[in-house]
Amino acid sequence: MFKGSITALITPFTKDGAIDEKAFQSFVDWQLKQGTTGVVPVGTTGESPTLSHAEHHRVVELALEVAKGRGPVIAGTGSNSTAEAVSLTRHAQNAGADAALIVTPYYNKPTQKGLYAHFKAVHDATDIPIVIYNIPGRSIVDMSVDTMAELAKLPRIVGVKDATSDLERPALTRLAAGADFCQLSGEDGTIVPFLAQGGHGCISVTSNIAPKLCADLHAAWAAGNLAKVQELNFRLMPVHKAMFCEASPGPVKYAAELLGLCGSHMRLPMVEIADESKRKVEAALKGAGLLGQ
Repeated sequence: MFKGSITALITPFTKDGAIDEKAFQSFVDWQLKQGTTGVVPVGTTGESPTLSHAEHHRVVELALEVAKGRGPVIAGTGSNSTAEAVSLTRHAQNAGADAALIVTPYYNKPTQKGLYAHFKAVHDATDIPIVIYNIPGRSIVDMSVDTMAELAKLPRIVGVKDATSDLERPALTRLAAGADFCQLSGEDGTIVPFLAQGGHGCISVTSNIAPKLCADLHAAWAAGNLAKVQELNFRLMPVHKAMFCEASPGPVKYAAELLGLCGSHMRLPMVEIADESKRKVEAALKGAGLLGQ
């Protein structure tokens, strides 16, 4: 069962656009030392749409070199092409990843029958646990609770990253798919009510730059210390908002640069965030005590 604060890792680039392998591995190491439960390389926060297949494979391998044995590595392997998703998932499996995170096919707008067929095809072609990534805001398709429950019957469909912001969903999914079906939020700002409705953890953007605070919140929840949960939730909420003042990962990469973790370089069509957004990010980091006043 995956649980706690899991980081949807950014992918650092050099000024000339290459993957900054040294910065990435140092970043993964820092994440785990700060209490992060597990890591997700090459998800959408890692700018996977702009990576070549060779780069995608390399980032998974780099994460495994650092994190294997220290926490689960859930490799992003989704695509709107089922054949491509199978290929990426097979690589993650062969490289030694603990699970694959597979997004609902974007742009194609498959039916619920098509969604089931897509995930079953990847499941049947591989031997690795699969976490479904349901994010209607980016993929323009929403997997229903009924479809999720049907997929949960397959032995290696083990959970969901839920980025619907629908706070009825975790309770309904638990009732339909069972308490052992792992539910991870994909929305930092709703994590506390998500946990209260039956969730197990969060695949987080904010934990890229506030890993200890995010990990401490989940530890406090597990310990039943609701006062601490509330304190940390209020402290983190402005950071959650700032991380999405523009399309992710622009704001979180700028925050990482401010903290000296890596550069903020991105690949087109992502560009440097606006000055107003930079001010919002800086103010949020200062308010949370993450950046010197």
